[in-house]
Amino acid sequence: MQGLSALRGRYFVTGTNTDVGKTWVSVRLLQAAREAGWSCYGLKPIAAGSEDTAHGLRNEDAEALLEAASIKLDYDRVNPVAFREPVAPHILAQRQGMNLTAERLAGYVNGALMTQKADLVLVEGAGGWYVPINQRETLADLALRLELPVILVVGMELGCLNHALLTAEAIRRDGLELAGWIANFLHGDMTAGEENVQTLEAMLHAPCLGRTGRT
Repeated sequence: MQGLSALRGRYFVTGTNTDVGKTWVSVRLLQAAREAGWSCYGLKPIAAGSEDTAHGLRNEDAEALLEAASIKLDYDRVNPVAFREPVAPHILAQRQGMNLTAERLAGYVNGALMTQKADLVLVEGAGGWYVPINQRETLADLALRLELPVILVVGMELGCLNHALLTAEAIRRDGLELAGWIANFLHGDMTAGEENVQTLEAMLHAPCLGRTGRT
């Protein structure tokens, strides 16, 4: 990731959709930070799609963040809310009678941020910018409570221009800074891939922090 040198700080990582590689990108950034000698860790405050283990529910993405970090936090600090099914979190919370709110999630995140300082901290969302967490709030409300600049992972495939521009507009309209974006080529080669990247470079009005090619 060529943009690492400018990324010292704390960031909220979102994507243009679900399964666009937010965790893949976050892990690459954390690994690059470790190689540069930085202290770093990632948080996944809410995860849908977890497996039962001897230690409780564990989410693959959260475990990847934990493995990539130079600072090893307890799993429950990295991923305080884990659901078994890969379903929208507000639906799962309703089914379980859980009071899932942006305030509650922000409390978990701020608890980690206040007790563990680092050169780079990534707070990874779930799905896209406006994934609901209850009938009134979305994950955007969590990002707003945390007041963190945002890194946008763009899934490079047909339709990505519209998805990226709409997401960037929403982030800015909600009052947060789009610190940069990363082009993640989901299916290897993309027809007119370079032209799509150039279009986003011209229209997103935020630095491209790098390109990658896995999810």
